[in-house]
Amino acid sequence: MDGPTPEETPQGGSRRRWYHALGAVVFIFFCFELGVFLLLFPWMDLWERNYFASLTPAWTGVWMNPYLRGAVSGLGLINIGISISELLRLRRFWRRQSDRGS
Repeated sequence: MDGPTPEETPQGGSRRRWYHALGAVVFIFFCFELGVFLLLFPWMDLWERNYFASLTPAWTGVWMNPYLRGAVSGLGLINIGISISELLRLRRFWRRQSDRGS
């Protein structure tokens, strides 16, 4: 087994399959949707009526704190940034594949 594996090209790089691209697209959509949810949900009325807010009265002050809401929204922005960076990485991959094919 000294030769290249089926997923390696003779140039030494690994060849991407269609399921790698599909997995990347699914990951991009997941990160983007999660990011939008985390960005918007803390500022909706449902935030005040969820299970954790009604768990104990002592947690209500923490749960309604705008800083906590902003922190959760910040996590949403990070997820959106991750999805954009992965989209750009996937775009570069497609560009490299089309350059090799021609």
